[in-house]
Amino acid sequence: MVESRKKGEECEDVYFFSSIQRPYVCCLATIPRALSTPSKHKGPIFSLEWNKKGDYLLTGSVDRTAVVWDVKAEEWKQQFEFHSGPTLDVDWRNNVSFATSSTDTMIYLCKIGETRPVKTFAGHQGEVNCVKWDPTGTLLASCSDDSTAKVFFFKQHNFVHDLRDHTKEIYTIRWSPTGPGTNNPNKPLTLASASFDSTVKIWDAELGKMLSSLNGHRDAVYSLAFSPNGEYLASGSVDKSIHIWSLKEGKIVKTYSGEGGIFEVCWDKEGNKLAACFADNSVCVLDFRM
Repeated sequence: MVESRKKGEECEDVYFFSSIQRPYVCCLATIPRALSTPSKHKGPIFSLEWNKKGDYLLTGSVDRTAVVWDVKAEEWKQQFEFHSGPTLDVDWRNNVSFATSSTDTMIYLCKIGETRPVKTFAGHQGEVNCVKWDPTGTLLASCSDDSTAKVFFFKQHNFVHDLRDHTKEIYTIRWSPTGPGTNNPNKPLTLASASFDSTVKIWDAELGKMLSSLNGHRDAVYSLAFSPNGEYLASGSVDKSIHIWSLKEGKIVKTYSGEGGIFEVCWDKEGNKLAACFADNSVCVLDFRM
């Protein structure tokens, strides 16, 4: 079901999509067809991502492995069995190499065709929840249950920055769409981190120091998304609220409160709309105008 309605004074238009069972009419030609049903994994799949070229799909699973799928051939290309615990996240560096993270505290750089890790990044003392390459593929950021985020330089094994201002587990991180290799090359590259301590922190990627702490949520923050121009950051929390922050001013400019915890937020390519998914089985799209 799709519903459009007003929600308070903060966001102008909100569209709701829910899974209420009711009759509906659709065109069969619009129904997606499964090209294949992979069964290479032996456990739940926690993460997946297309490479930049779009010919390979990468998945990470509780079965401790990562698998690269050749979508055109409709078959798996290579399985990587390096971790000793569940694989929590995967992120492509380019079209043939990628990073994986796990509950075993390790991060591996893998490459299609190689049977051993190309590089190992160590330093975390807890489960590594998320890994993200910067836009140039030079810096790798990670975050962990050990309450730290770290930044690794591609050519080194040890981290170059150890970011320690959070007081609880860090669930996710995001690079800003700014700096070299982006559509906003004249703006500095920053890193955002979201934690169970209810805060979001912004870091200087070059110096490894905290630029600001965004305090507005009342519970764990699960999701982050930079606007395409890098001027705003959206955050979603278990406290059922979405905040949109002005990074220049370091304050909330828009807020939306829903009916359930928020697990993901995502901007459209123009930066005019923000989508979010909720624990109450709903999805909403916010019309963002400043």
